[in-house]
Amino acid sequence: MPRTARKKSKTGVYHIILRGINRQTIFEDDEDAVKFLQTLERYKLENEYELYAYCLMGNHIHILIEENQEELGNSMRRIGASYVYWYNWKYERTGHLFQDRYKSEVVENDKYLLAVLRYIHQNPIKAGIVKDIKEYKWSSYSEYLSKSKNQLIDEDFILGIFNRDKNKAKALFEEFHKIEEDSECLEINDKKRFKDKEAKEIIVKTCNVVYCSDLQKLHKNERDEKIIILKEKGLSTRQISRLTGISRGIILKA
Repeated sequence: MPRTARKKSKTGVYHIILRGINRQTIFEDDEDAVKFLQTLERYKLENEYELYAYCLMGNHIHILIEENQEELGNSMRRIGASYVYWYNWKYERTGHLFQDRYKSEVVENDKYLLAVLRYIHQNPIKAGIVKDIKEYKWSSYSEYLSKSKNQLIDEDFILGIFNRDKNKAKALFEEFHKIEEDSECLEINDKKRFKDKEAKEIIVKTCNVVYCSDLQKLHKNERDEKIIILKEKGLSTRQISRLTGISRGIILKA
C-alpha cells in the first residue's frame, strides 16, 4: 500500500520522533548521545533549520524543529544516515538502526508549540528515569536556563513567547515546566486505540470488578499491579484515568 503523504505545517514547525528499529537501543553510552547532538549541530549549520527542543531517550529521540531552506525529510535523512554510519563503525555492525520512517506532527500555533516543548522535556520523568527535569542531561531543558549562549538550541524565539526580558522569560519557562503536560502530543508507542466500551470491558475483566471505578477501592499495591497490566494491554493513561476516576499522576507512577 502507498504511504500516506505527511501533513505540511503552515509554520514549518514539526514535532519529530526517531525510533530504533524493533525498539533497538540507539544510545549505548554518553559518547553516542554526544555524537548525535554533534550531528544535529552540523546539519543545523548546513541546512539552517531552527531547533527548539530535543530529548534523547534510550531507543528513541524527540525533536522540535522548524525547516528552512531544505525540506525537512531531506534533513532527517542526512542526520540519520550520518549517525548510523558512525554508530555501525563504532559497534562493528551493519544495517539499519532507525525505523524506516520517522513520525511527525505539525505544530501551527504558539500554545501547542509550548505544549510540545514541555511534553518533550518531561519525557524522562514520565518514563521514570528522573524525578526532576534538571537531572536529565540529554534534553534541551537545561540549555534554556544556561547563562552561556549555546549553538544548538534557538532559544530566543521560545523565551520571547514568555517575556521580552530574558531573565523573566527563563523564570516563567521554569515554572511552566513544573505543570504536568496533558496535551495529546505525538507518542512513541504504537499501541492499539480502544474505544471506551472495549476499554471498560478490559478493566472489569482484568481487575475483577463490577464497575471501573471500583479499581479505586483496591489496596494501593493491588491497584498499581492492575494499572500496570492495563497499560501493558494497551490502554492509555488518559483513558484509564477517565474511566476509573484515578488521577493521571497515580497511573503514571504505577
